[in-house]
Formats: sequence, C-alpha cells, structure tokens
Amino acid sequence: MNSIRVRLGVLGLALLTGLTTPNAASAAPAAPSPTVEEQRLGRAAPQEILRRSGFDTVAPRLARALEAARTYEEARRAVTREGARLWQRAVDRAQGRGPAGGDLSRDDDRPLYWARLGMTREVRTWEPDFGLTDGQRAALLDELERASRGQDAIRYPHGKGLKRILLTGFDPFTLDRDVRISNPSGATALALDGTVVETADGPARIETAVFPVRWRDFTDGAVERTLRPHLPKVDLFTTVSQGRVGRFDIERTNGAWRGGFGDNENVGRTETVPVADPASQPQWTTTTLPYAAIVAAPTGRFPVYDNTSVTEIPAGGTQPVVRPEGPTPGSTARAGGGGDYLSNEIAYRATLLRDRLGLRDTLPGGHVHTPVLQFGAGNTTEVTDPDFVRNRLDIIAQVRAILRVAAEGK
Repeated sequence: MNSIRVRLGVLGLALLTGLTTPNAASAAPAAPSPTVEEQRLGRAAPQEILRRSGFDTVAPRLARALEAARTYEEARRAVTREGARLWQRAVDRAQGRGPAGGDLSRDDDRPLYWARLGMTREVRTWEPDFGLTDGQRAALLDELERASRGQDAIRYPHGKGLKRILLTGFDPFTLDRDVRISNPSGATALALDGTVVETADGPARIETAVFPVRWRDFTDGAVERTLRPHLPKVDLFTTVSQGRVGRFDIERTNGAWRGGFGDNENVGRTETVPVADPASQPQWTTTTLPYAAIVAAPTGRFPVYDNTSVTEIPAGGTQPVVRPEGPTPGSTARAGGGGDYLSNEIAYRATLLRDRLGLRDTLPGGHVHTPVLQFGAGNTTEVTDPDFVRNRLDIIAQVRAILRVAAEGK
C-alpha cells in the first residue's frame, strides 16, 4: 500500500472514539442511511459469499435481537454479544471447528467482513420505539466494531514459559475495483488467533485482531486504543497487510505521511499522520523485528525481502526523492517502505506507540507485507477457485513460519 498502490501489484494495506454511555435525549433523530461500504452488500458477490459460508444468518439474527430490545442498555448488550459471537464464529470456522456452513473454503476472511457490514447496517438504520440519539447509535456501532474484530478479546494465559505474540490484519479493500477481493492478512488473523507456535525457545501464543480500511478510525485512535494495553506484556508484535505481487516484505522504515488513496468509504486523506502530542512526533519509525533472520529462513514458497526503500523530501529540499537505502537525516516523510496508505500507517502508529512506551530496545515489532492474493488465471467472475484458496493457505502458513523465526530471533 504505497505509491505502488495504483498498480495491481501494490495494494496497500482503520474505529470510533472510546465508548461511553451517551445521555438520552427527548427526541431521537432519523436513522442515517447506510454507508458507502455497507451499500456494496447488495452486489451479487457479497451475497454469494455470505450464502456459501452460512454467514447470511448473522445480520438477521442481530436485527431480531434489536427488535426485541426495549431499552438502550438491552440493545447495547445485544450488540456486544452478537459482535463477539461473529468474531468467534469466524475464528472457529477458519480453524476447522463447528460446521462450515457451506462450500466456501474455511480459510476465507470475507464472510466476517460482509457479515459485519450487514450488522452495522442494521444498527445504523434501526429506529427503535424508545428513540435513539446520535451518540447512542455511534456508541452501539463502536461496540459492534470492536467486538466483531477481536479487538477487545485479546487475552493470554497466565503463567511462565509461554511467549506472547500479537498480530493484526485488515479487511478486504479496493472493492470497487473487484468486490470479490479477500485480504490474506485478515485471513491470517482468523487462522492464527489463539493458536500456539512451537519455537526453539518454547511455545508462543498468538492473539490477533482485525482493523478496518478507513482513515477515520485511525484518526480516532483505534490502533493505539487496541494495542496500548498489550504491548508492555507481549514478547513480539507484527502488523500485517497485503502488499506486492509474489513476495513478502519486512518493512524496515515507516513514514508519518498519508498519501490520499481512497479507503473503503472512498475517502482520501493527504496529510501528516495525526497522532497525540504532534510536537514530539518523528517523521520516521523503524522495525525491531529480526529482519535478517526472517529473510534468511526458509519460511515458504514466496521470497521474503528486507525492504529499506522510502520516499522523502530531503532536508532543505522541496521535492520527493526515492531513497533505496532509507531516509536521510532531517528529511520529511512521503512514504515508508510500506507506502503511504493504511498499512504504512498502522506500522507507524504501532512502532511509535512501542517507542513512546519505552519499549524500543526490548520489544521486537514491525510490519510484514504479504503477497497480493490472486485468483487463478482467467477467473474474472467467480468468487473463489483452487488457485485462490491455495495461494491464501500458503500465505497464512508462511506468516506463521515468519512469526516462529521472529520469536526465535529475539
């Protein structure tokens, strides 16, 4: 997700503010219309994906629960419960537990994405008899997003001898280009959540969460709110997104710049990444993943690169310059190794948070770009095919192997 984003080979790879109980109002405003993201639900491919996974029952179930709610608190409990149920159902399906619900392969991340949008559309357009303020509706949507993305379900067992790994993925994106798109980083998050990888130093437990491809959620601090409680307690973290065709990249440097590419709401942002305490904000952050060990290890069929390139405005300069070996002193960021889209931004935010928590020298963390998940040759209409499934499974397996190497590399 960088300046390469406009090519098919580069797809780059954000939630509302903290949840509070809003005050009731005497008159409730009319329910808002579905978002751009939610409106895509009516297309044939999303409906087929939901039907062939059994996830077409998710939104109607929430609608019934909302209809039965007689107070805001009852609605809030229903939204939290059904959001968490969706996340767990998606994780279970990806890991082979419970019914498949249809013939769509279990490794598919798209049922979670489209089912969640069905749920948010129900909440957004719901008009209860007791009335609902804008603040209350926003709080319900926030609760639903967090619960259905695993963001409030990150928990590690107590005790010694077990390493802790935290991994994040993303929703599908560029859906107006191809609404069938899957995101291998989201699929990886579902496949690895709660699993244990054996390393030379002992077992390591992986916990995961998924983030939206929306600038506004990142502006509102979704990344920091989710990661801050856990970074001081984990042994390794990595943000993951889809990147370039046919290769993995360990992104060496992340930049404090948004390049303006449209998100899943067709909104672009061109500006410095907005963070707390901007006066102390650096232009660049760096990975602390053991990139040399990862690149050298036989982790899977895709080559893995240590990507050092960035785009900067040099100190005293006015025009962007590509620097294959990384930024120069005093320069202004225009693209990190991971580009100038939300994959670069989640890497920047996570590593900046690491540094601000005083963990720069002790906590390995950074960003991994996966290969682009491609359909089989000639498939321009079907929602899946054997090559598509094989490519996704191979990417998931290779991310797992990269995590093992990274945990040992510490």
